[in-house]
Amino acid sequence: MNYQQTLEYLYTQLPMFTRVGASAFKKDLTNTLALCEVLDNPQHKFKSIHIGGTNGKGSTSHMLAAVLQMAGYKTGLYTSPHLKDFRERIRINGEMISEAEVVDFVANQQAHIDAIQPSFFEMTVALAFDIFARHEVDIAIIEVGLGGRLDSTNVITPLLSIITNIGWDHMNMLGNTLPEIAGEKAGIIKPHIPVIIGERQHEIEQVFIDKAAAQHADIRFASDHFGIIQNDQPADQALRNVTVVPAQANAQASYQLQLDLTGTYQLKNVKSVLLAVEELNKQGFVITTDQVKQALAKVKTLTGLQGRWQTLSTHPLTICDTGHNPDGIQEVLKNIAAIQFDHLHFVLGMVNDKDITKVLKLLPRNATYYFCRPDLPRGLEAESLQEQAQAVGLQGEVYPSVLQALKAAQQKATDRDLVFAGGSTFVVAEIV
Repeated sequence: MNYQQTLEYLYTQLPMFTRVGASAFKKDLTNTLALCEVLDNPQHKFKSIHIGGTNGKGSTSHMLAAVLQMAGYKTGLYTSPHLKDFRERIRINGEMISEAEVVDFVANQQAHIDAIQPSFFEMTVALAFDIFARHEVDIAIIEVGLGGRLDSTNVITPLLSIITNIGWDHMNMLGNTLPEIAGEKAGIIKPHIPVIIGERQHEIEQVFIDKAAAQHADIRFASDHFGIIQNDQPADQALRNVTVVPAQANAQASYQLQLDLTGTYQLKNVKSVLLAVEELNKQGFVITTDQVKQALAKVKTLTGLQGRWQTLSTHPLTICDTGHNPDGIQEVLKNIAAIQFDHLHFVLGMVNDKDITKVLKLLPRNATYYFCRPDLPRGLEAESLQEQAQAVGLQGEVYPSVLQALKAAQQKATDRDLVFAGGSTFVVAEIV
């Protein structure tokens, strides 16, 4: 098979969560362990950092990968889902793996894949681990796919675990309360492996404290260690100037940073990254403040990250973001509120296997909505989205595709208006 045939085989033969939803989620690690076994357990052949959480884990993963690259370490990066190209999921020093590596892996392992019948995600995790071992990376950043305890990535023994935060998402698989969701995320906390929690959240902090204590793992909350002072500036500027100050008098000096990931939520994520750098330096890595500064000013260039408060055009100003659950949308709305504009045109698409009521109730009623369906089996029909949105006071028309909705919004907007596109990662995937 060539590359396109290989991808078609993977997409059609292996259950794929991003396309079909919960039916593709395997609630144990059996298949991943079996695949790793036939590959001679590559997950044990490189150092790693494990990053989970409801929101921010992707951005945190890319920022930390950029820092390690800038410090001279050969850095693997595994993230999901991809936006345009399957190979976005597996990068080394910011470069996607080659098409040939994907083709060769599937060809060489097809008999095992057919026998084990893994999900798409399980196969991709095994591919990533095999690639990182073969390339002898110095360290790999491994982003959790969904949850933590039963996620396919949870077969590694990392140097450090990071959990960014806990919010409402995937309740049909992770639990109907925040403590239940936190319990699943806390499943990546390993014996004697330090863990960083991005945000101290009163309702669920004890879940992490208790899990860390049971595992004899050192635990620190990044929000306890750093505060943020930011200069006033428009949220659509290319770089955000921030001062990160220590929360404790005896801590190290402040950081003066320019962030190319400009969404307000990155002010939370950067605290986890800085605390992770401190921990890695304790463990023998050599990462200087200058390297941190240089890396955080060009994360997108170093790692290829897209879709995080990304400006698509300036006339009219058009921005997209992958935030899609209640906490993610609240952060999006903070960014929108920081921009001066006359009217908001909101291109909105969502998936059909989530309770979207909480999100819809957060959205502004004085915007014009352009309802559309992301092009995947899980995509929520635009007419159904419109009906549910109208029930909470949101008004707009239905469009046959994401691109046509975006085009209509941009045509109707003036140069003093703002066009925003989001509601789902898969909406962003069609327009970046």
